[in-house]
Amino acid sequence: MPSYEYAYGPAAAAEPSERAAFIRRTYSHLAGAILAFIALEFGLLQIVNLTNSQDAVLGLFQSRFSWLAVLLAFMGASWLAQYWARSQTSVAMQYAGLGLYVVAEAVIFLPLLIVASFYCGDKNTVIPTAGILTLATFGGLTVTVFITRQDFSFLRPILAVGSMIALGLIVVAIFVGFDLGVLFSAAMVVLMSGYILYYTSNVLHHYRTDQHVAAALALFAAVATLFWYILQIVMRFNRR
Repeated sequence: MPSYEYAYGPAAAAEPSERAAFIRRTYSHLAGAILAFIALEFGLLQIVNLTNSQDAVLGLFQSRFSWLAVLLAFMGASWLAQYWARSQTSVAMQYAGLGLYVVAEAVIFLPLLIVASFYCGDKNTVIPTAGILTLATFGGLTVTVFITRQDFSFLRPILAVGSMIALGLIVVAIFVGFDLGVLFSAAMVVLMSGYILYYTSNVLHHYRTDQHVAAALALFAAVATLFWYILQIVMRFNRR
């Protein structure tokens, strides 16, 4: 059996019909991942509401060390999910990777969404507003890449350094116990926008045409993180 690495070439070198099919598969899987995430969070929030367990769930994440453990577990699950999604021998493992990542995102988002849903001033509009802003930002960046056909692979070292700095600040904030503030959230929105440009251009230029699951996971990761920080910004302004 030939390996995928040689059976498929990069999207940029594929026939137009094959490239278009790859792009459709990538964004349909991205849409599926987003819908699955929304369904999971809706179900979890309904359970929390029906059992009146908001404070109990938040209590699990209040300790600095418990939140650090959750963060480390999420990073481990993310690495495993991306490794599976890039599998060259098993389509089932690719989907398992995407599914694992969606579930991991749903778990780590739960405390933030509980605060947004039950404790914010205008709680009925906070999450929808953040969602609309996230989709608008993602849509604008995606259209920019598809129109310009620019290869943003040059952003990779910049994004890597920015991510390392951000992770360091997050870990220090957990140990020291200080709030990173709205400026950090705004900086992370810029960083995630860079990742969306980078991953979208990879869809056009660098992913193989069989890597639609891995491409969808990468885009979903960037969109979910973008939503996380936009939601925090909206929540902060909503408290004023």
